[in-house]
Amino acid sequence: MKVLNLYFSATGNTAKVADKIDAALRENGHEVHTMKVTRDLEVDVLAYDYVFLGSGVYEWLPGKPVINFVKNLRRRYADEGEIKPSSPRRSGKKTVIYCTYGGAHTGINEAIPATKYMGQIFEHLGFEIVAEWHLIGEYHGRYKPMSTGGRLGDIQGRPNEADLQEVAEKVKAIMKG
Repeated sequence: MKVLNLYFSATGNTAKVADKIDAALRENGHEVHTMKVTRDLEVDVLAYDYVFLGSGVYEWLPGKPVINFVKNLRRRYADEGEIKPSSPRRSGKKTVIYCTYGGAHTGINEAIPATKYMGQIFEHLGFEIVAEWHLIGEYHGRYKPMSTGGRLGDIQGRPNEADLQEVAEKVKAIMKG
């Protein structure tokens, strides 16, 4: 099975998750290509059986490089006729969409729009979305104080080893089946 692991990380939180996904896939014998999403990244997601796509959450959406990446994919695949009315399923094409978030104000509700946004390109291309993961990640820089005073309580150090082990177990379970 050919797997693509795409992510954007401005603070390192999502990079930790992407690295754990990569390691878990390799540990279980899968060929994986892990790439950080940049503004100009071009990759043919249709060449892969499984795609993981993750980002931090910024104002309820994924990072700008992911937004640009999704827009470029939509434009490209629409021009190529790959996006069809009613978005028929493509056999064997699956995706996992995930994000890291702090949720200082409204908790997980701040993260859900980001995964829904990222997932739409895959829905339109006929992939089956098998999971949406929302992982807690600490704040950095000037926002660091929000890591202890938000709705989620003290999230310093997150995603932590327990969070990352849970990711590895989810990857293993999903890939089995």
